[in-house]
Amino acid sequence: MNYSVTVKPGSKKAPLIEVTGENSLTVYVRQRAIDGAANKEVIQLLAKHFGVAKSSIEILHGHTGRQKEIRVI
Repeated sequence: MNYSVTVKPGSKKAPLIEVTGENSLTVYVRQRAIDGAANKEVIQLLAKHFGVAKSSIEILHGHTGRQKEIRVI
């Protein structure tokens, strides 16, 4: 299933996942968007949230932006 994800890097509220719609999430992470650190934390949080392995989370679009399309296998 695909999800539209808005990432908030460097957040003091982190780690937190808010469901903002049927297939829409906002993910707050502590890591800054430097060298993919925020993406790694997003994948880790989503894997825990959905109860799947980290390898089951794939970023389809938005590797360098805050708006991402994520697939959960």
